Amino acid sequence: MILQNTSPFAIPNIRLFIAFRVFFNARFYYPIFTILFLDYGLTIEQFSILNTVWAITIVCAEVPSGALADLLGRKRLLVLTSVLMIAEMSIIALVPVTDMTVVFWAFLINRVLSGLAEAMASGADEAIAYDSLIEQGSSDSWPQVLSVQMRISSLAGVISATLGALVYDPAIVNRVVSWFGLDGSLTQQDCMRYPVFLTLVLAFAALGAATRFQENQKRPGFEDEPVSLKTIGHAAMLTLHAGRWILKTPFALAIILFGMLYDHILRLIITLTSQYFRQIALPEASFGIIAGCFTMLGLFIPRLAELMVNRFRPVHNAAWLALLTLLTLLSLIPFIPYAGVLPMAMVMVGLLLTRFFTSHYLNRITPSNQRATVLSFKGLAYNLAYGIIGILFAALIAHLRQGLAVANPDWTDQLVGNEAFRQSFLWMPWYFLVLIGAIAFFSTRIMRKLKTEP
Repeated sequence: MILQNTSPFAIPNIRLFIAFRVFFNARFYYPIFTILFLDYGLTIEQFSILNTVWAITIVCAEVPSGALADLLGRKRLLVLTSVLMIAEMSIIALVPVTDMTVVFWAFLINRVLSGLAEAMASGADEAIAYDSLIEQGSSDSWPQVLSVQMRISSLAGVISATLGALVYDPAIVNRVVSWFGLDGSLTQQDCMRYPVFLTLVLAFAALGAATRFQENQKRPGFEDEPVSLKTIGHAAMLTLHAGRWILKTPFALAIILFGMLYDHILRLIITLTSQYFRQIALPEASFGIIAGCFTMLGLFIPRLAELMVNRFRPVHNAAWLALLTLLTLLSLIPFIPYAGVLPMAMVMVGLLLTRFFTSHYLNRITPSNQRATVLSFKGLAYNLAYGIIGILFAALIAHLRQGLAVANPDWTDQLVGNEAFRQSFLWMPWYFLVLIGAIAFFSTRIMRKLKTEP
């Protein structure tokens, strides 16, 4: 039965979609993400390489997992995602830090498992939720659902970011421990694992939510059958069909290209947040509070995005995002002590708008039977670009470090590394301008060639 005018939040899959997104994404180590790697004993170049491995893993698994989700069921992929999240967090929670080779390989395995988990989840939870709205005749409610999901995730992010940074600081943890009459002698080596343990708890909660999803078995193309050579072949055909559809749908291709552009450069900066905060003289205990404040932007930006998609055409929203991104990149360059927090907040605003716009526009035009696959193509493009910029950033840091070391032989390695990090931000606005010019030119050409109104 199609239930018109029913609240979308009365649908169990919608509530589970929100819960799964919260448990999967609210990770306690995010505010100290970069320095977590460094405090385990890794270098900034190894950090960049490991995240490139993460992105490449997603690229390799993204589209095949989306096709299998469309063919075999999104629920199966979400359950597997949760299991992989449990495995990835367990590895770095338990790895000893006595041997740096072991630590590097542990983080390498962690990045591969994390990439696989991201690929499995990408599009599957969104597709199962959107199809539930279609089944109830409420597909127009998707912007409302997306807005509420982002706001609730932001609240959860505030809590996880604040608590994660607090338990990472041994001075604060020892002070709390002393209140209970216990010996407060915990070190940074002890406390750096606490955000990881807390995230591991959320991984089990995500698994609980994933097992409760109800698959829409009446949607076109769904087959409830075990994985076999036959189903893998079907998945490959579905992947090719979805790829052809994107190439023949200029609007879909433009959405993916522009979203990829904004996402990959803003996401690179977000992963460097804690190192950036160190460079603008912020104490580490403040990282979680600041990250929590940033996350609170998710309470307001989705509503702004709703208004923008209702008022402006897609091309106008792309232009607003371009202007915001360019101004943000220019504002980051001076590394202004304390005040440098403001442009970093604008990075978060840009990411939130990008995610909302691409989800809204792409879901609106994509057929149900290939929704997860098309969304996986979007994820593939995003993470391929993120992997490439990770490699470029690592190479740039190494080049700048080498030049600075030769020019300033009396500088320490830490001073050279810090200055190389600062100088790397000078390159980002130019990189963005070249790419947006190329993508805008290409998108305009294909739109005009196929006489498609954007």
